[in-house]
Amino acid sequence: MSARSVTVSATALLGAAALLLPLSPARAAEDSARPLVMAHRGASAYAPENTLAAVDRAAALGVDWVENDVQRTRDGELVVLHDDSLQRTTDVEEVFPDRAPWKVKDFTAAEIARLDAGSWFGPAYAGARVPTLEQFVHRVERHRQKLLLEIKNPRLYPSIERQIVKVLGNEGWLDRRHVRDRLIVQSFSADSVRTVHDLRPAVKTGFLGTPPVADLPAYAAFTDQINPSYGSLTAGYVAAVHAFKGVHGKPLEVCTWTVNDAAAARRVAGFGVDGIITNAPDVVRDAVRG
Repeated sequence: MSARSVTVSATALLGAAALLLPLSPARAAEDSARPLVMAHRGASAYAPENTLAAVDRAAALGVDWVENDVQRTRDGELVVLHDDSLQRTTDVEEVFPDRAPWKVKDFTAAEIARLDAGSWFGPAYAGARVPTLEQFVHRVERHRQKLLLEIKNPRLYPSIERQIVKVLGNEGWLDRRHVRDRLIVQSFSADSVRTVHDLRPAVKTGFLGTPPVADLPAYAAFTDQINPSYGSLTAGYVAAVHAFKGVHGKPLEVCTWTVNDAAAARRVAGFGVDGIITNAPDVVRDAVRG
C-alpha cells in the first residue's frame, strides 16, 4: 500500500469514528439551547392543514414535531380539523348545501369522509380527506415523528379528553417510549388540560395562553408547558415561566405560536423559548440555526 493510500485510509477511518462519537459538550449544549421546531397543523404553509399530506410534507422537511387539532363528529368519531365548522377547509357547502352552518358536531364521520379537504389549498391536493385521529397518528408513527395534540373546543364535546386518551392508548401512543418524549397534549382550556393530567398523569401537557405570572403556580400543578401567542411574549415572561417547576418536577417550558418568518423566529428564540410552532418549519429552523 502506498503512503498516500495509508493516509487516505487513516483519514477515512478517523471520519467514520467521528460519526460514531457523541457530540462534544459545547455542541450538545448549543443544540439543546435551540428551540424545538413544531409543524403547525403539519407543514401547513406547503400542504392543506391537518391533512395527511401536511404530515408528509413536514416529514419531507425533516421536522420531528407535528401539531394537530381534534374535534368530534355527531356519531362520536374523533377527526383532525382546526375549525368547529367544515366550511373553510372543505367543499361541504357544495356537497351538503342545505346543512349550514356546517358544524363538525352536526355531521357523521361517514359524511365528513366524503368531503374534499385539499382543493381549497391547491389543485395538487384535490381529494385529500379530513383524517380521523387514528389515521393521523398512524401517519405520524410511520414517519417516526412526534405529536403535539390540541384539544379544540372541549366545551362542545363533553368527555372528549377521555376519548382522546382512549384512542391514543389503543394506537400505542401511551407506552413509555411515546410518553417519554413523543407526545404532548395541549388546550386553551385549563380544565381540559387538568382532566388529561388526571386521566394519565405521565402524559406531558401544555396550556395555550398567557396566564398572569401570579397564577403560574396553579397551572404548574397540572401542566408542563405554558404556550402563548408570540405577539404576547417577552423575555421577562419566558424567564418567569421557567422559574416554576411543572407537574413533572422540571422547569415549565414555553412553546410559542404561530411564528412564520425568520425575524420573529430569531426574536422569540432570543427570549429563550423551548419550542416554536410554525406553518413554515423550514424557515424557522433555518433562522434559529443560522
